[in-house]
Amino acid sequence: MGGSRKHVVTRYSPSLAIVETNQQVVPMEAPIVSSYNDRIRPLLDTVDRLRNLNVMKEGIQLPTIVVVGDQSSGKSSVLESLAGISLPRGQGICTRVTLVMRLQRSPNPEPELWLEYSDKVVPTHEEHIAEAICAATDEIAGSGKGVSDAPLTLHVKKAGVPDLTMVDLPGITRVPVNGQPENIYEQISGMIMKYIEPQESIILNVLSATVDFTTCESIRMSRQVDKTGERTLAVVTKADMAPEGLLQKVTADDVSIGLGYVCVRNRIGEETYEEARMQEELLFRTHPMLCLIDDDIVGIPVLAQKLMRIQATMIARCLPEIVRKINQKMESAVLDLNKLPMVMASTGEALMDTIGSAKESLLRILIQGDFSEFPDDAKMHCTARLADMLSQFSDNLQAKPEDVTEFLMNEIKVLDECKCVGLPNFIPRSAFLAILSQHVDDIHVKPVEFIKKIWDYVEVVLSQVITKYSENFPQIQSSIKRAGRNLMCKIKETSVNRVIEIVEMEKLTDYTCNPEYMTSWTEKTGAQGSFIHAVLNDVKRPEIFSVPGFGNVKISHLRKYHVHLLQQAFDMKMRMTSYWTIVLRRIVDNLALYLQLSVKYLVNTQFQKEIVAEMVDPRGGGGVERMLEESPAVASKREKLKTSIKLLKESKDAVASIVDQSSGYGDR
Repeated sequence: MGGSRKHVVTRYSPSLAIVETNQQVVPMEAPIVSSYNDRIRPLLDTVDRLRNLNVMKEGIQLPTIVVVGDQSSGKSSVLESLAGISLPRGQGICTRVTLVMRLQRSPNPEPELWLEYSDKVVPTHEEHIAEAICAATDEIAGSGKGVSDAPLTLHVKKAGVPDLTMVDLPGITRVPVNGQPENIYEQISGMIMKYIEPQESIILNVLSATVDFTTCESIRMSRQVDKTGERTLAVVTKADMAPEGLLQKVTADDVSIGLGYVCVRNRIGEETYEEARMQEELLFRTHPMLCLIDDDIVGIPVLAQKLMRIQATMIARCLPEIVRKINQKMESAVLDLNKLPMVMASTGEALMDTIGSAKESLLRILIQGDFSEFPDDAKMHCTARLADMLSQFSDNLQAKPEDVTEFLMNEIKVLDECKCVGLPNFIPRSAFLAILSQHVDDIHVKPVEFIKKIWDYVEVVLSQVITKYSENFPQIQSSIKRAGRNLMCKIKETSVNRVIEIVEMEKLTDYTCNPEYMTSWTEKTGAQGSFIHAVLNDVKRPEIFSVPGFGNVKISHLRKYHVHLLQQAFDMKMRMTSYWTIVLRRIVDNLALYLQLSVKYLVNTQFQKEIVAEMVDPRGGGGVERMLEESPAVASKREKLKTSIKLLKESKDAVASIVDQSSGYGDR
């Protein structure tokens, strides 16, 4: 089979492409350097222009040849052969960043090479390109063994190179070594999937002839996103190292490589690229096994030609959709920009209109109980929510059960400390006030927490109302919100101080004109005689006694006290119990009235006065001038939309001239 083929020695040089036959050496318009170049170059320039404009950040994918392969599969050798330059070599991962290689044929005999990354342009030379890439990689990804998705673009303008743009990604490795991050596989696979998943990507899968293709991780990953292989081309390296069975591997195609295979021989040692290509041609022509492989799937020149054809076809196929997406994105961005509020010329009218509308809304929902403005938002039905919170506070304040485990012992202790010279059947007023003070101290935190909770709720309501009525004026929205927060801080501080006063007043004196006090005390003291008898005189000496309002209480521990002390303690217990009920109700009533007054005062007076004063105060950060500025969020959105529109317009212009010309490329 091999002997019957007509063999043509094709020697590929970065500076010259020739065909050497048995008779003569003649220059040729080789496919690798011409044929499609006149048509490919405008297409590739257009896509590169779009890539330079960073149109992909707008969600528009570009046709891209993505080079993937397991570690040590020979990726760098393939790319070196295509570009005719030396890339970094070494143990482990050589490529640690996304390397974009832009190859462009140039009529100039002097090559031009430069790197672009991080807004830098770094010229370099062929003999120093590996060092320059390593230095740039260290700057992008650090000097360790980590990887980075930040792109590094290598431009190669050189005589004889194919017009190609390729993205080289780090080789796939599963086990971290030599200081590599523990999640190195996850990092690299994430980068690869990001680039090969778009349908516009052409996957150049580099496989070593020395391994079973079905076990290659790069094959597994490419099949995840390209099940039929219709956009996957495989290049098989190291053919000279594993020639046995290679023909069967590439013809059986057990791993669904839709765009086919190209078998190549890597450059060895100090071979020049010209020598390597001659040795490659000689290998596939003379080796008893490799010569059986068809000429149209062997050699770097064939690979270059295939890549150019596939690239041109994919670009031509994708351009109409790219144009459609550019137009669609630009129309959407223009629409969003037009929806943004106009830059304000005057803030006075907008400010007063916003404050006035917000004030009317607060009046309706906080005072009048009109929730028609927010019918489906229960938290904005404010009078009902305030009533709920007040009711819960009242229940919570009065929920503490009377401690009857040591009935009357606290009263006896206080009476003993407050005893004085006097008639035995009179309760010292100081003792009653001491017990009262204890009760007040036990609950004094609850009213303060309640009033804070109330104003936290009102602040949420206030913020939502301000947001609603200032949404058309983002320039002043943040200022009004800030002023609203400052106002609420002042009100909260004043209210806390006022509530503390209301609670502390209850310690000063024992007073009420409520007739329920006498009624309750009279009912409760009616059991005093039978209680004393059960404690001191009952021959049965019971352990417990049923006291109205307290239930069964233990009394055995009280038998050691004098009857006069027990009478005083019982009387004070009943007086305090009757009076404390009134105190708690009075605190709730006072807070309810104070709350109603404060909310009304907030809406009718403080809201407009304080917010206007806060916003026009030059000490607040610029006063009226500050209000003229757009909010950072809106300004940022406006600038992003303008930038997107500018980018998309330039992208549209870039593709406009090439679309008509490219309509027939995909079929050629």
